[in-house]
Amino acid sequence: MNLTRLAAERDRPIRAALIGAGKFGSMFLAQVPTIAGLEVAVIADLDPDRARAACRTVGWDDARIAATRFTDNGQDAACADVDVVIEATGHPEAGIAHALAAINAGRHIVMVNVEADVLAGAELARRATQAGVVYSMAYGDQPALVSEMVDWARATGFDVAAAGKGTKYLPAYHHVTPDEVWSHYGLTPDAAKAAGMNPQMFNSFLDGTKSAIEAAAMANACGLDVPEQGLGFPACGVDDLAHVLRPESAGGQLARDGMIEVVSSLERDGRPVFRDLRWGVYVVLKAPNDYAAACFKQYGLPTDSTGRYAAMYKPFHLIGLELSVSVLSVALRGEPTGQTRDWRGDAVAVAKRDLRAGEVLDGEGGWTVYARATSAQASRAQALLPIGLAHSVALTRDIPAGTTLRMQDVALNDSLNGVQLRRQMLAG
Repeated sequence: MNLTRLAAERDRPIRAALIGAGKFGSMFLAQVPTIAGLEVAVIADLDPDRARAACRTVGWDDARIAATRFTDNGQDAACADVDVVIEATGHPEAGIAHALAAINAGRHIVMVNVEADVLAGAELARRATQAGVVYSMAYGDQPALVSEMVDWARATGFDVAAAGKGTKYLPAYHHVTPDEVWSHYGLTPDAAKAAGMNPQMFNSFLDGTKSAIEAAAMANACGLDVPEQGLGFPACGVDDLAHVLRPESAGGQLARDGMIEVVSSLERDGRPVFRDLRWGVYVVLKAPNDYAAACFKQYGLPTDSTGRYAAMYKPFHLIGLELSVSVLSVALRGEPTGQTRDWRGDAVAVAKRDLRAGEVLDGEGGWTVYARATSAQASRAQALLPIGLAHSVALTRDIPAGTTLRMQDVALNDSLNGVQLRRQMLAG
């Protein structure tokens, strides 16, 4: 709550490097000119001219653009003379490489790249701590917002029965490919192309992949559990969170207290859920005693039928528009806005259709696989293939549709950072 004051009192601006000037990065850049004490000194993008154009689009003037260094080299930006590096590429291997470079250079890192964080965040956070720098989730994205709500709940003495986010979900979405995605968003392919929208990226939101990745990130940051058989995606509006997201033993739909779950904004027949949470996040609280439960009722907090469970929620998240909170927090306080603490959840690859030996997987939101959330225990025991490694790798055997892939099912490149760090995690 004191970030603006601390920034104003600082004797020099906080300098940041941004790697990846896509939608998330552009939203952050739009806010920078109005944030006192913060400047972006370096912007790295595969197309620097596109990054300059993005700056103009979000309202930067010529003087600010001229004062910023643009490069196509993410490694260069990760080691630049800055206080904080922001990794926003969305590519797992690139994200890990940039994070390692920043940590080795003694730079704090804000990891927008949830795909990289779920693949190897536990190891990256450990190395950052050893190097004396902060490794942080990105505020504005749902895992960091859930981390904040869970921390608030625990700091006020409540047990956390459940936490998570909302999304638009139907079981059939798992098999949607980028060729079919725009009809589900109410767009034509031409309109989406004109808007610069990437069909594979948007399909990763629809086919359940992004929800699996973010659920695993939430579990790893908050010390909560992911259902081993995957997310249930119960249809649930904000008024029913405390009723649905409580243990089965109490009449709910969860295996036990302390779970991550994603709720759907659609009933299974496609009807919209009343007062849905499609864009938001939530935490379900459990009163630790009768007195606290009575206070729920006295102060008007809706509860379940027992009076012991209640929910708090945030109906929207503004992704990159809120990212500066992370940058300021790590630079001024040395505190992350959410951080992988332990490997508790994973997002693993599942075949969308029958796949043949020799086929090359195309990662998140593609034509071959989608991600399913599972426990780290199950992933480790079976050496399941994380979705972050399901990029440009060939299958070594035929895989039936609906099968969860294992690492031995693909020809992995052991020279990649992501492969090496995941093998370290499997080794314990």
